[in-house]
Amino acid sequence: MSGLTLGFLLDRLFADPSQYHPVAFFGRRAERLESCIYASSRPRGVLYYLISSGVPTAAAVMIQRAGRSRPLLHIGLLAAGTWAVLGGTTLQRVGREMEQRLRDGDLVRARELVPSLCSRDPQYLDTEGIVRATVESLAENTSDATIGALFWGGLAGLPGLLWYRATNTLDAMVGYRSAQYHNFGWASARMDDVANFVPARLTALLTAAIVPHRAQEILHLCRRDARAHPSPNAGVVEAAYAGALGITLGGETIYDYGVENRPRLGNGPAPTCEDLAAAVRLSGNLQWAGLCVALILAAVTPGLLGEAPRRCR
Repeated sequence: MSGLTLGFLLDRLFADPSQYHPVAFFGRRAERLESCIYASSRPRGVLYYLISSGVPTAAAVMIQRAGRSRPLLHIGLLAAGTWAVLGGTTLQRVGREMEQRLRDGDLVRARELVPSLCSRDPQYLDTEGIVRATVESLAENTSDATIGALFWGGLAGLPGLLWYRATNTLDAMVGYRSAQYHNFGWASARMDDVANFVPARLTALLTAAIVPHRAQEILHLCRRDARAHPSPNAGVVEAAYAGALGITLGGETIYDYGVENRPRLGNGPAPTCEDLAAAVRLSGNLQWAGLCVALILAAVTPGLLGEAPRRCR
């Protein structure tokens, strides 16, 4: 529990390390493996996922077991792992920077920041499109970058953290509907759906708890609109954000590989810069709420965290 809290606070204080980020190192190793075994084949994609996610997860299991008898080492390792996989503070900083660039009317620099949030093609985005992309990315990445990681960290400790971040990263790398990755990225995309199924719905429930005066609308939109989204998880958190902010999300979404017409989520107007600022604040509140849930999970599953069970006297 102390390790999760310390790691979360490290992310609050220092955000992502600017150099030598462990996730970037993992990504480079995964790219090298992809270059060796790639084929437009689901079995090859399954093998790629199992190797790429299995190696760090197995290493985390051994490290966690080694730290069982050394409480300070255990806390330090869990704190370092939590800090390494979280990205909530950086997400908020990018959201604030995007808001400032849009308020300054600097569309060129705002477009330059879009790839830091999502894989959409920024050259086709106007101000409204950038605001929508940012709010949708804040919603999805709050779940992916923080709530999901904290959930699995609370449930399974260091192995849960590294397995989740490896799965999430592999999906970001190869989990596209493009011709290149339609088959090869299938396993990574489906496992990311599995990993985020509970965290996405937890994020929606936490959103309703944090914005109680709109809780009924949030839950209604999650039931009504989320199922039409192509992602079983992104639709839930985006619908929750739409309900919390009183806006409408969705619509034409342009990627490098083509155009997707996303369903409309919500009942309000298109988001503005004011809604973007509110979305950043909501993300921060959700992250603290996610930590509370993770600590509860850690308290009821101490064996999974690698802590020695208490013996009755």
